[in-house]
Amino acid sequence: MGKYFGTDGFRGEANKDLTFDHAIKIGRYLGWYYGARLDKKAKVVIGKDTRRSSYMFEYALCAGLVASGADAYIMHVTTTPSVSYIARVDDFDCGIMISASHNPYYDNGIKIVNNNGEKMDEETLLLIEDYIDGKIEIPVATREKIGRTVDYVAGRNRYIGYLISLSKYSFKDVKVGLDVANGAAWSIAKAVFDALGAKTYVMNAEPDGFNINTDCGSTHIEHLQKFVVENRLDIGFAYDGDADRCLCVDEKGNIVTGDHTLYIYGLYMKERGKLLNNKVVTTVMSNFGLYKALDKVGIEYEKTKVGDKYVYENMVQNGHRLGGEQSGHTIFTKYATTGDGILTSLKLMEVMLAKEKPMSVLAAPVVFYPQVLKNVRVTSKPAAQNDPDVQAAVKKVADALGDTGRILVRESGTEPVIRVMVEAETNELCEKYVDSVIDVIRAKGHIA
Repeated sequence: MGKYFGTDGFRGEANKDLTFDHAIKIGRYLGWYYGARLDKKAKVVIGKDTRRSSYMFEYALCAGLVASGADAYIMHVTTTPSVSYIARVDDFDCGIMISASHNPYYDNGIKIVNNNGEKMDEETLLLIEDYIDGKIEIPVATREKIGRTVDYVAGRNRYIGYLISLSKYSFKDVKVGLDVANGAAWSIAKAVFDALGAKTYVMNAEPDGFNINTDCGSTHIEHLQKFVVENRLDIGFAYDGDADRCLCVDEKGNIVTGDHTLYIYGLYMKERGKLLNNKVVTTVMSNFGLYKALDKVGIEYEKTKVGDKYVYENMVQNGHRLGGEQSGHTIFTKYATTGDGILTSLKLMEVMLAKEKPMSVLAAPVVFYPQVLKNVRVTSKPAAQNDPDVQAAVKKVADALGDTGRILVRESGTEPVIRVMVEAETNELCEKYVDSVIDVIRAKGHIA
């Protein structure tokens, strides 16, 4: 990771960690890098979520882009995967999404994808960082070479049409609940499900600039659980702020995680001879229960670092077709180059309708080990992670668990946070072991 860009873009509190000046410079560099540097006019597509600050960053990026001679195509409020899709199919040089995903409204982020809709390579991001820090100078465009902005809501509509085209079944008479998190999916998800014939029940679809992810969406799925049960729905889906992840709720109100999705769709692919290499790609955060379930049906798996970026890299390098994270980022490389929450929900609907079984039955073979994950805000992630006493505490827990569980301590890629996770035979053991490590982090003075 660089100075500004982490595993999922440049993210931080708006106008504190990530400022409008940063956005202008990012636009300036991208406009020059893909345009004037190559003696051509660059085309860049931009989307944003519903945060109030997203409008500020959108205009700042546009100003930087056109000042460098690029044309900026504005998709307005839309999802991260839609920007990825449009960058790929509509011949853009790159795409920019303004979003801090599942973070609160006062945070924001700038995610950049290449012309194939993939997360931007590290080399280019480091060049952008050098420009931000004044290490590189680039010229401005003048006269007829100044760029323009183009309203491109048509791109969002094209993406909606693409999603609709992927469904193999009508959703007629299926009662579906959608929690769109007052975020980017609010104007897209219902349109897709309605077009496919579902009886769609939507919650948290009144964004006001400040309520994105607030007590709603995939990070607060308990509300969708209650909603599904009270309305006697067949299934429910919850997205995060930019809709690149999806969690599901079955007809009984049980949570169906990203790990369940990998099992359900992986088995579906295997049964149809579509699971290339007979493997799914997971991260180190996937639950033991997933691996036990995959073992039983003869599906192999890879494990990567946390981050859908690393999942996708593994999939491309090895030719795998399905991968994702427990948090709900699921990647179907036949259809997308990034996690796509709405696409994931369509694929789960496909399995449910093809097998004519409720989601509770499809998910039942994945029996989770109890897991406790706690986030600790620290003054320095490397200092906390590499402290010998902290490492000794982690080893002590690992030795105590043996083959009955595991401990994972890792740095967040987007926040000043250390994540401590334990899986064990009971919740009590998980809590005990997690707290024992956090106590050492606190005692050594690393807590912010």
